[in-house]
Amino acid sequence: MTKNSTSAKLMTNWRWWMVVLLFVATTVNYMDRQVLSLTWKDFIAPEFHWTDNDYGTITSIFSIFYAICMLFAGKFIDWMGTKKGYLWAIGVWSAGACLHAICGVLTEKMLGYESVAAMMEATGDAAVAIASTSVWLFLIARGILALGEAGNFPAAIKITAEYFPKKDRAFATSIFNAGASVGALVAPITIPVLAQYFKNIGVGGGWEMAFIIIGALGFIWMGFFVFMYDKPEKSKHVNEAELAYIHQDDEEEAKEVAAKAANEEKTIPFWKCFTYRQTWSFIVGKFFTDGVWWFYLFWAPAYFSDQFGYKSSSGTGMLLILTLYAIVTLLSLVGGKLPTIFVDKKGMNPYQGRMLAMLIFAFFPLAALFAQPLGLGLNNAWWPAILIGLAGAGHQAWSANLFSTIGDMFPKSTIAT
Repeated sequence: MTKNSTSAKLMTNWRWWMVVLLFVATTVNYMDRQVLSLTWKDFIAPEFHWTDNDYGTITSIFSIFYAICMLFAGKFIDWMGTKKGYLWAIGVWSAGACLHAICGVLTEKMLGYESVAAMMEATGDAAVAIASTSVWLFLIARGILALGEAGNFPAAIKITAEYFPKKDRAFATSIFNAGASVGALVAPITIPVLAQYFKNIGVGGGWEMAFIIIGALGFIWMGFFVFMYDKPEKSKHVNEAELAYIHQDDEEEAKEVAAKAANEEKTIPFWKCFTYRQTWSFIVGKFFTDGVWWFYLFWAPAYFSDQFGYKSSSGTGMLLILTLYAIVTLLSLVGGKLPTIFVDKKGMNPYQGRMLAMLIFAFFPLAALFAQPLGLGLNNAWWPAILIGLAGAGHQAWSANLFSTIGDMFPKSTIAT
């Protein structure tokens, strides 16, 4: 056998570079989302007289609007195409992230204050007006952020289905989904530091530059995506061996190829999706579980600050959040790999392996029930950090497997929807 014939049979692994792109995008996605939760208590609230209720209003409305946008984001990705749709999504959310930085200036101008110091000295009705106005401005910025961020997971799931056979999709999904944990992991050791640094050198309140710098990362990612992504059939980086591996699930693929040959790409109308039980199984699964992750994501920094006195900008505060999300990241990767192990070692089909893995990880969030009693009873913040980390890891591992079931249940042309 010649060297050329040997190299021709070697499989390229470009699909894993796609996972790297998706991982980075998801990391940036969650860092953009985390800037507010890591700066509001120590940097933003003193300027705008925010209470926990004000912050809770912002996070609640953001979550609701994000959920509504998710209903239509997938259809938008399918309609625009993966590449254009994903670029639009990350462009919008990066712009929304950066727009948070001007909320302070707009509040000053709209209410006639000359400086941040003047706003901080306000009391009574004036303080209430500052809080109310700034909350509305932040809600607008958060709305733009939610609109774009809603496109991340539909696009990422679609790319995963394009580049991976069914048995590998849960692991690939767990890797890019781990970007959420890594984003939450990196955020507490970078964002408060950035905010404090720029505050110390007199650039606003510091938090503004944190929003701008983290938001700008999305625009940088767009440049890499433009040049690296294409469908596997068109990519010059994917050889025949890798393409054959990607399309090993040939029963479904054969139908898709036949449909394309007849110029009848199978799609499902948006509203018809709601007539399928598969759609409702996914909706119900996300509805009853996503609150776990979002609650920890938005409130963990404030919890450690209020209950144990560790500010997000302090060394111990950063280390607590870092530990929490390190646990989430590592165990969520195991959760994505588990179905592949069940398929390869136990002879299960991909669906059975996924369901068993999801059952195992469904019990992990129960660990959070002991976080508060142990934390306050022993006056030790590390117990909540570890137990909440286990709960978050269970959710993320479970969620990664749930996301990958979409590729099992629907044709690729409708996966994002």
